[in-house]
Amino acid sequence: METKNGALDRLLEPQREAGIAKFTAEKNKIYNDGIESVANSGVLENALNIGDKAPNFELKNAINQSISLYNQLEKGPVILTWYRGGWCPYCNITLHYLQEILPEFEKFNAQLIALTPELPDNSLNTAEKNNLKFNVLSDIGNTIGKEYGVVYQLTDDVAAIYEAGFKLSEKNGDHSNELPLAATYVIDQKGIIQYAFLDADYKERAEGTDILTALKHLKA
Repeated sequence: METKNGALDRLLEPQREAGIAKFTAEKNKIYNDGIESVANSGVLENALNIGDKAPNFELKNAINQSISLYNQLEKGPVILTWYRGGWCPYCNITLHYLQEILPEFEKFNAQLIALTPELPDNSLNTAEKNNLKFNVLSDIGNTIGKEYGVVYQLTDDVAAIYEAGFKLSEKNGDHSNELPLAATYVIDQKGIIQYAFLDADYKERAEGTDILTALKHLKA
């Protein structure tokens, strides 16, 4: 059961309202159609979910260190979250929020890892901008995202807006027009997913209280 009107939801709501007010009716319809396309694509049904084994991966962080999921799991559970990129205001709000509650996660020896399809230079800018104290890893080409089944194709209309607005292809280093869901998993030390947040709407995110509840269940 996802928490509604939680702390993060309250932070995101002004951004949602601002977006609706800022964009034309046509652009709002394009974005809404894009969300509906994701919902109908099968990605939510095919993504890894509670009870599934999380595939291992090794990626470079913003300062070029190799980070392995299973090595991190030796220290404690891992919160694995995806964000679309530093260009996404909802992602930046979420990353800042996760940084704020990082001490709560650390009480459970939990490691927080964020994955993005952005090239490393862009992900470093995001990490610096939000003063993040957790690992931000570049999943170039959404390779790991595809293993977890959380990657979807943008509609042509949304892709055209993103390309004109901020050159998505340059941010990600490819012309695939693919992005990950804003998915979040809590993975136990055996590598099993114990909590999964999957939503077609990029404006919806996993609440910290739900993540903490999952961590408490692991400890119990």
